[in-house]
Amino acid sequence: MDIFYKKLSKKIKTIREKIGLSQESLAKQLGVGRVAISQIENGERKISAEEIMKLSKIFNVPTDVLLNLNKDIEVVLEKNFESKPKEKNSIRISVPQNNLDKFKEVLLYVLSKVGSKPNVGESVLYKLLYFIDFNYYEKYEEQLIGATYIKNHYGPTPTEFIKIVEDMQGKELAKVQDNYFQYPQTKYLPLRPPDMGKINITGNEQKLIDDVINTLSDMNAKQISEYSHNDVPWQTTEEGEVIDYESVFYRTPPYSVRDYSDDDIQ
Repeated sequence: MDIFYKKLSKKIKTIREKIGLSQESLAKQLGVGRVAISQIENGERKISAEEIMKLSKIFNVPTDVLLNLNKDIEVVLEKNFESKPKEKNSIRISVPQNNLDKFKEVLLYVLSKVGSKPNVGESVLYKLLYFIDFNYYEKYEEQLIGATYIKNHYGPTPTEFIKIVEDMQGKELAKVQDNYFQYPQTKYLPLRPPDMGKINITGNEQKLIDDVINTLSDMNAKQISEYSHNDVPWQTTEEGEVIDYESVFYRTPPYSVRDYSDDDIQ
């Protein structure tokens, strides 16, 4: 396959992850099987003109922008989409309102449970959200929050976090600069209780969120960062790249939350 299709395949995968779509969800909307999406994203299958048209509608990106491989990708919150000027050299992706609502309410729920703990600063929050998202995806093959996580030196970082928190600051949460022992720490405290009914949280989602909180929220930033560094999704991603949700299916036993023996029986 030529270089153009390989670059386009990578771009499609990046956009899908940026807007929180699973391969299965994209496959349904595109009218193909999940294997076909995997093949497209791996550069193993060419994309037809009709599929490019459908993808542009699904991603809310014009076809000429989708096919321009020199443009960067930028996440923009949906409600702010029209108020910001378009830039010639960037792709603006609208994060749907329901995704924003889910991120906000889950974040407020986590903060209501553990935000006041002295060890829980911004770095710990990042890892708690990561394990909530990736554990749920491994167990149920569906998105929970569906944030986009980048690999950096300190562990997985949700790219949407800063923009969403800026939108919430002073109304729904407070940002506090503090110190944890000798280290500077950024903390977030909720200013209102979470509304889990608003996002129609399921029993499985609630249980998994609570499990992650109960298991990991006593770790400090260094401990939980080191813990995340041994998870396969982080280990198999290049520095600065988006961590692929599909990599959870290659986790080692200490991190895996799914009983694959039951899958084999079915």
